[in-house]
Amino acid sequence: MAASAPNYWLFKTEPSSYSIHDLAKEPKKSTFWDGVRNYQARNLLRDDVQVGDRVFFYHSNTEPLAIYGTAKVTRKGYPDHTALDPKGGHYDPKSTTENPIWYMVDIKLIQVFPEPVTRERMQDEKILKDMMLLKRGSRLSIQPVTSDEWKTIHKLAGVDDR
Repeated sequence: MAASAPNYWLFKTEPSSYSIHDLAKEPKKSTFWDGVRNYQARNLLRDDVQVGDRVFFYHSNTEPLAIYGTAKVTRKGYPDHTALDPKGGHYDPKSTTENPIWYMVDIKLIQVFPEPVTRERMQDEKILKDMMLLKRGSRLSIQPVTSDEWKTIHKLAGVDDR
């Protein structure tokens, strides 16, 4: 049986909290993607994001708003242990070991783009007009990306589609 093709995602982060450059400094260039506290995004992490899927690393709440590179999912959704730490910034007293509410995945860096692909640049591309990221009011921190969007962003970045 042939392996299924990976799905594509966009993960948003504020670089003041965790940036692609922080990921690049990790010893194994991998980390867990924790702290997601939106039910729709949680459901995607728990149910849909799978090992081997590819991820755009998007910096929000900064200038420029842009995709800075890519990562690969190395562990599918599992309970987010940061929700259990009352001293941590992602604590949720309703989440327990027996009944976890929040989920996370592990990712590994694929590449940092030589130049980020800015939101402004993406808005100029007709093929990206329906991209969830560019929709007015779209604030979801985990978003699906189509294969065509994945390829187009790589072309804009001037790098291989990995």
